[in-house]
Amino acid sequence: MADNPMLKFVVEGQAYPPKRPADMRAEDFREIADRYAPEAAEDQASRCSQCGVPYCSVHCPLHNHIPDWLRLTAEGRLREAFELSNATSTMPEICGRICPQDRLCEGNCVIEFSGHGAVTIGSVEKFITDTAWAEGWVEPVAVGPSRGQSVAVIGAGPAGLTAAEYLRGHGYDVHVYDRHDRAGGLLTYGIPGFKLEKPVVMRRIERLAAAGIVFHYGFAVGEQASLDALRQRHDAVLIATGVYKARQVEVAGNATPGVVPALDYLTASNRKGFGDAVPAFDDGSLDAEGKSVVVIGGGDTAMDCVRTAIRQGATSVKCLYRRDRANMPGSQREVANAEEEGAEFVWLSAPLAFEGEGQVAGVRASRMRLGAPDASGRRAPEVDPGGELALEADLVIKALGFDAEDLPTLWGAPELGVSRWGTVLVDGKTLMTSLDGVFAAGDIVRGASLVVWAIRDGRDVAASMHKWLKAKAKAERVAA
Repeated sequence: MADNPMLKFVVEGQAYPPKRPADMRAEDFREIADRYAPEAAEDQASRCSQCGVPYCSVHCPLHNHIPDWLRLTAEGRLREAFELSNATSTMPEICGRICPQDRLCEGNCVIEFSGHGAVTIGSVEKFITDTAWAEGWVEPVAVGPSRGQSVAVIGAGPAGLTAAEYLRGHGYDVHVYDRHDRAGGLLTYGIPGFKLEKPVVMRRIERLAAAGIVFHYGFAVGEQASLDALRQRHDAVLIATGVYKARQVEVAGNATPGVVPALDYLTASNRKGFGDAVPAFDDGSLDAEGKSVVVIGGGDTAMDCVRTAIRQGATSVKCLYRRDRANMPGSQREVANAEEEGAEFVWLSAPLAFEGEGQVAGVRASRMRLGAPDASGRRAPEVDPGGELALEADLVIKALGFDAEDLPTLWGAPELGVSRWGTVLVDGKTLMTSLDGVFAAGDIVRGASLVVWAIRDGRDVAASMHKWLKAKAKAERVAA
């Protein structure tokens, strides 16, 4: 037992990388904590109990080999730890930063159940891969011999990029089409730098481009080319667009100037971080500086908006959510970070109207209470007849989630099967859509979800497409 580097949770306390003071981090968009020093990473990894049934891996959508790379880290074998973490994930350092570990791996850690505090899995994962980049251990994509077949990937978010990497590894010519001017999807334009600094994303994209994956930016399917045209141009197509249509709250004053969708607001902020010209930010429409800001919603996107507004210099930031703290969908860690930075949460409240003539001036809201559980098992909010409240607001940001766009109409592809929610229907085994050779993965199939699930879906669909493309090539050879 003396030689065992693990099971140190009884003597080594849980310690995350220290966060910068809240007043300092609220002044910039840098990540709020640096990575571990090597000794601290080894100490925290050594707390793992090496369970016979590792619930951390079971509850990770990617089923990462978490106990194994924790042990390698504890032993100082970092390059091997990186190679193992990289074996199941195309973006381990990104997942280490933005996964809600408190709901996934760390939330299901056995020593968390025993009262010793979970192993800090996400922070160790970030440390391993950041170290690998710094040391030059991240190898180029290993591109297989050319198969003479090409694949179109529509959407350069985590699902599309993951599938592109695996398919390129199999030797396919891969073309990624995205309507934005940079790849990354929500990783680039939706998630603020204080959670995910953009060079972390860009270096992944540069690695894919160096492997010969061709990126077509500013390319909107339905405008630059129809879906059918891409099918004619390529041997297979992957739809990985994500879901971008903002959900609405049907209350009076919805169209009042100063009431804006979350993604418009976050995209403007991230573009400014890149140094882009953003007229809607520069004219003040999407800039919170000097304003009283009210954010509507309780998910991680709402937390991103709250914390961005603080950094932009808002005079006050309030978050309205119709349930209580225990029933909110967002990460409790993000709520705590927002509170530390000066945000105020108005629990059990829902907007009734956005008020103001020519420019929003306030939010009239109803008090709520929790009734019986709904279909999801969460207690459903209902209006509390106890009264209303009024909040001043110069900027209201609606962070109510995202739905699928009407792809069959946008793309001129009425034969593309979609659900009543607009998500693309796929065969559960092959992940193929109603169109032969057209596959789909990520949020456009499952609805708005986590980045780690998009990576898992990209990995799965790449395997299915590889199998289908091999069969197609074989059939063509036989026919010839």
